[in-house]
Amino acid sequence: MSDTDLKTAFEAAVASTQDLTQRPDNATLLKLYALYKQATEGDNPHPKPGFSDLVGRAKWDAWAALKGTPANEAMQRYIELVESLE
Repeated sequence: MSDTDLKTAFEAAVASTQDLTQRPDNATLLKLYALYKQATEGDNPHPKPGFSDLVGRAKWDAWAALKGTPANEAMQRYIELVESLE
């Protein structure tokens, strides 16, 4: 798949998350968030949130776990995860 095709498929997958008939569980939502951030922004450059910010910390940890993952791979994994939810 070419870079252009991959980006188009990724954008379509992002849009299709709005049309899911059932809300994914929190673990899946974290995976989607982390893969999206890795695909669009690369490695997490932000400082880790404090212990009182449980949601922010979970999001930070999920994104940081993908450190070093190329954007194209993150896009492909995001697409595959969305397709498994439809």
